[in-house]
Amino acid sequence: MTKENQKPTHHDVMPSMANFLSDLWFEGEFREQPDYLNEIFKRILETELGDDKDLRSKMMECIKTSEMLAEALEPFSDKQIQKACLKTLTA
Repeated sequence: MTKENQKPTHHDVMPSMANFLSDLWFEGEFREQPDYLNEIFKRILETELGDDKDLRSKMMECIKTSEMLAEALEPFSDKQIQKACLKTLTA
């Protein structure tokens, strides 16, 4: 059976998360993302487009998710995160 035909299992979750964090690692300062989103969304909210309640709700959810990620990774150094991702990917 080829990989495309296989259904993902719960065992696929952690390697996928490790890939995500590893990719995020190379994208820049992920710890700063909540601040970046706040700045972007604050400027949008000052426009007519920002009056859309659905859009406001989605923006708040993005900020919340980004803050949760930053908080979850905050106790760890960049090197520890990278090491954990590599270990998970090779397991």
